[in-house]
Amino acid sequence: MSVYEYVALDNKGRERKGFVDATGVSAARQQLRESGIYPVKIYPAREKKKTSFSAAMEISFLQKVSPKEVSMFTRQLSTLLGAGIPLVPSFSVLLAQTKNPLLQKILAQIRADLTEGKSLTAGLENYPNVFPPFYINMVKAGEASGTINLVLERLADFSENQQELMNKIRSSLAYPLIMLLVGSLVIFLLMTFVVPRITEIFSDMRQTLPLITVILIRTSTFLKSFWWLIILVVVVGVFAFKYLTAGTETGRRYWDAFCLKAPVWGTVNLKIAIARFTRTLATLLQSGVPLLAAMDIVRNVVNNVYIGEAITAVGKEVEEGQSLAGPLAASGMFPPMVTEMIAVGEQTGSLETMLNRIAASYETEVQSDIMVMTSLLEPVMILVMGLIVGFIVFSILLPIFEMNQMVK
Repeated sequence: MSVYEYVALDNKGRERKGFVDATGVSAARQQLRESGIYPVKIYPAREKKKTSFSAAMEISFLQKVSPKEVSMFTRQLSTLLGAGIPLVPSFSVLLAQTKNPLLQKILAQIRADLTEGKSLTAGLENYPNVFPPFYINMVKAGEASGTINLVLERLADFSENQQELMNKIRSSLAYPLIMLLVGSLVIFLLMTFVVPRITEIFSDMRQTLPLITVILIRTSTFLKSFWWLIILVVVVGVFAFKYLTAGTETGRRYWDAFCLKAPVWGTVNLKIAIARFTRTLATLLQSGVPLLAAMDIVRNVVNNVYIGEAITAVGKEVEEGQSLAGPLAASGMFPPMVTEMIAVGEQTGSLETMLNRIAASYETEVQSDIMVMTSLLEPVMILVMGLIVGFIVFSILLPIFEMNQMVK
């Protein structure tokens, strides 16, 4: 059996797209006709090629599989397997209710691999951009231990927990960002539309304008004439920043060092990294992944070069027979509370439990710290906006006051 992708028309002439399992193209065409739709195009799912630029853009931007969709798929697959439904029929059920075309295609191909006798791990490994190494290694451990449904449940719990944390962080930052955008837009409109009309009255004045008014007029003129240049500089700056911090090794190291050493924000970044490290390591160990393999996987989820290198060094010392807590403490990256709790977990045989407690504690601290930062950021932004508006008003009124004094 192979997976074929089709474009067809139904009885009302509406276009239908989807996937079908068949032994060949003729069998797929016959199967579609029997179901009441008339195929226009049929081709093997693996051999479909995008040739036009618009198709490439569609795959790149409109057909991404989000972490939320992967989490939902994992939860549903765990539920189906837990109910005693075999793996291939479970994928058929999920395939029928999946709305994302790209995920639908991926699930169809994995189902075809399973039908051919391949493992679920082998099917997932063909899509590293959708299923990261952390996900694949946990599934591999679950298949080896015969507890795949429990492992998938842990994976879903982990993904949902991480998404919940990131959603709380984003929601905390949403209001200040909206204030910043709205405030910047209001000031831009003042400087480009309101100020030029008001300052026109100064053009006929023979007196020398105050320096503050001259600065305001020149700034307004520049913004009105070269607003497009400012937007261009901002856009280029954003892309250059992303390239330097993500596309070059040196830039990435400088940025990661700044993220750890920046006042206030550096502490929050370290806490986020520790929460990810401990939560991911606990989930891997609970799923049966060996400690050394788990350490090699978890260094990629902390999203910081220096913490990742510290974890790599710790993994080498653990491989040489040392405990986990000692090298972590010696690295200088992890606070004493973290290493002490890990040491207690190793001594009592409850390492996974301790790691989960550390993660929960640090996730709570991160949320609290960000709430405090945003609560302080709001009045600061209001103050800055007020000062800018005050500068504009004062710059306009000052020459008017001086003119009144001259008349008297």
